[in-house]
Amino acid sequence: MKNNPPLHIAIAGNIGAGKTSLTKLLAKNYKWDTLFEDVEDNPYLDDFYNEMQRWSFNLQVYFLKSRFHQLKKIKESNKTTIQDRTIYEDAYIFAPNLHSMGLMTTRDFDNYIDIFNLMESMVSPPDLLIYLRASVPKIVEQIQSRGREYENTIRIDYLKLLHERYEAWISTYEKGNHIIIDVDNLNFVKNNDDLQKVFLSVDKALKKT
Repeated sequence: MKNNPPLHIAIAGNIGAGKTSLTKLLAKNYKWDTLFEDVEDNPYLDDFYNEMQRWSFNLQVYFLKSRFHQLKKIKESNKTTIQDRTIYEDAYIFAPNLHSMGLMTTRDFDNYIDIFNLMESMVSPPDLLIYLRASVPKIVEQIQSRGREYENTIRIDYLKLLHERYEAWISTYEKGNHIIIDVDNLNFVKNNDDLQKVFLSVDKALKKT
C-alpha cells in the first residue's frame, strides 16, 4: 500500500449533511491528511447570513480562493488527502443559487464564473468524490444539533433550493469516480455499524480508483 500514489478524496453535500464529521472519521480510519472548509475564520460568514445580498459575492470569492489554495496544497502533497467540500459546489450550486434568488447581481455572478473557469483550468478533479445525500428535514435537524450561532438565521427555502441544485449536480457528475451515501438512513457518528457500512462503500470505490 505504501507504493500507491497519493489520492485526492473529497466529500460533497449540503450544509449540515455531515461532511466535516465524515472527513474526520475517514481520515482517522485510513490515515489520510485532512483539509477542512474555512468556516471558523471566515470573515464574511456572519455578515452573509444576516445580509445575504450585500455579502454574497464577497463570501463566494473567499470560499473560491480558499478552495483553490487547498487544491494547490493537495497537488504538492505526497500523502492522500481528504477535502471537506469541493470547488465545484461553489460554482455549480452556491453561486448560481444566490444569483437565481436575486442575492447576487448578474455582473458579480459573471465575474465569479470567469474566475472559477480560470481556476478550474489549473486543477484536477478529485480521484474519488463522496456525496452525502440528505433530505432538508435531516439537514435542519443536524444544523440545529451542532448549534453554530451564525447558522441560526439560515432560511428553509434557501436550504431547499441548495438541495435541488445538489441533486441536479450529482446526477450529471462525470468528472471522476464517485459514490453516494444516503445520510437519512445512517448515523455514522454515533452508530459503529453504520460507520462500517460507509467504510465498506469507500473501500469498494477506492479499488476502482
